[in-house]
Amino acid sequence: MARYHMILTFLLKLLLSSVSTATNSTSDIRQAIEEMRTANYFTFIMLINMAPDDLVKGNITFLMPRDKTLSQALIQENNVADFLQRHSLPSPLLFDHLQHFPTGSMIPTSKPDLFLRVNNSGYMHLFLNNARVVSPNICTKSASIRCHGIDQVLEGATLPSEHNNTSPPVPPPCDHNITSPPFGLVAPTPVMSPPYAAQPVSSNINPIPSSAPPLKSAVSSSKTGITGLIWLMMAVKLSL
Repeated sequence: MARYHMILTFLLKLLLSSVSTATNSTSDIRQAIEEMRTANYFTFIMLINMAPDDLVKGNITFLMPRDKTLSQALIQENNVADFLQRHSLPSPLLFDHLQHFPTGSMIPTSKPDLFLRVNNSGYMHLFLNNARVVSPNICTKSASIRCHGIDQVLEGATLPSEHNNTSPPVPPPCDHNITSPPFGLVAPTPVMSPPYAAQPVSSNINPIPSSAPPLKSAVSSSKTGITGLIWLMMAVKLSL
């Protein structure tokens, strides 16, 4: 009996906790909508009211285009939930938190497998895909909902595979019509080297006369004379 009483008490506490969480979530949504209304984001409020009740449960950051921008977008009734998921992050983030993301970061949206690419160039120059955050921290009073105004409808949420397979930028083609060097540089004037001066022939060098026999012929004649002298000496020795 005591065990049954403990289980019943636990279930009752769990039910009360759920009711309290739902109440807090509803309160947060109402408070966020009131802040949106104060900032004149009436069309985005209408989209939230058109969405299923279980879509917005708190712990979320909305990225809201202005009414004028949304009036130019074609959003069908069956695409409202998809639109809100693409224009929200599954965590309550103030603008200061967003500014900590460096350029190239991929932030997940509330729609599974869809991300936003960050381009962060400093304060008030934070882009998420094609949209710039122009009105930060519109919703700050509730504990679980944040919202920021953006200047465009978010397009082309990036898949992670596209982020990993990013190809390097292609260098611009060379312009062959440019006739002058870049940066105002002038081509240097070619330096002409002086003509080569002929060196005088030293007077100590005696040129070989044209009538002298070639060196090879003189060596051959010398060898013939020595051979003949050897044969003559051998003949004289034998005669003795």
